[in-house]
Amino acid sequence: MKINVTVELNLKMKEAAIKVAQATRKAMRDTVVEITRDAVKDSPWLTGNNRRSMTGEVSGMGMVASGGEGKPERLVDDSKIEGAVYSTSGYGGYLETGTSRMPARPYIRPPAQRHFTAAKYAQKVKGYIE
Repeated sequence: MKINVTVELNLKMKEAAIKVAQATRKAMRDTVVEITRDAVKDSPWLTGNNRRSMTGEVSGMGMVASGGEGKPERLVDDSKIEGAVYSTSGYGGYLETGTSRMPARPYIRPPAQRHFTAAKYAQKVKGYIE
């Protein structure tokens, strides 16, 4: 006795991959906006120049958040899903990490550690897929 069985799969892998990539990019956007918002709020200031120069951008979306006068420098690679939060003031890095004459006053790292966790990011991606 011979039995022939034909199994036909209708997997939409390409569509699923596109949907996951879109959800991941949107989750990155939300995360970058949250980090930028808190970094602007937490930035040490005398004149407010560093706060105004804060910029957040996401690959494929460009600038998604700004402290007011931030100008994107295109630090992300559009072929990947990347996000960046940075200051274009010229001295934002010194404020974040300190110098030999000034202690560090981190204002980007703490919001990044609060908002960019595996659990929070996965929850955001899941929310955009459902």
